[in-house]
Amino acid sequence: MTKPTIALTELVEKGADADLLKQMIQFVAQRMMEFDVEGLCGAGFDVKSPDRTNSRNGYRDRLWQTRAGDVDLKIPKLRQGSYFPGFLEPRRTAEKAMA
Repeated sequence: MTKPTIALTELVEKGADADLLKQMIQFVAQRMMEFDVEGLCGAGFDVKSPDRTNSRNGYRDRLWQTRAGDVDLKIPKLRQGSYFPGFLEPRRTAEKAMA
């Protein structure tokens, strides 16, 4: 999983790295999923809160095919119910999903 503390400036400082775009896509997608799951759970990762309505239960791997190449994602799992990010809907192009 991408560390939540990674800064986008670190990715940009890598310069002309061929995987820069894929890394940025992965970073943004992971953060979008993390924020989405935090909203569903009622609290952030590893945060004790009386408002919590659900808990996380690990991750599952998913390969996301984009024009920039294949991006490895870790989709959060929930203890109760399920979570699947909207931008990974079947038959939906990556560019339309991120817009």
